[in-house]
Amino acid sequence: MTAKKRTGISDAEEARIQKMIASDPDSPELTDDQIASAKPFSEGFPEIAQKMRKNIGGRPKSDSPKVPVSIRLDQDVIAKFKATGPGWQSRINEVLRKSTVQ
Repeated sequence: MTAKKRTGISDAEEARIQKMIASDPDSPELTDDQIASAKPFSEGFPEIAQKMRKNIGGRPKSDSPKVPVSIRLDQDVIAKFKATGPGWQSRINEVLRKSTVQ
């Protein structure tokens, strides 16, 4: 089966789109001079940019970060842990930790 060819938009459709762009008062198209004089956000608002860089988000850094690994386990073992709901990987980690302490 071959992929369908994409067809371009018609001249009438292009004209309609360009007319809508030109008539939008909230988002006028930039002129060449405006584009040439544009500056990066970090130059215009350095304090905000710095705060944004610091607060990228995500999880806080852990004192003992976990290492991603790939191991093969029996399907029934994984199914039982997954059936316990979210956090099943952490529960596997707890079981492994307990078995190494004994």
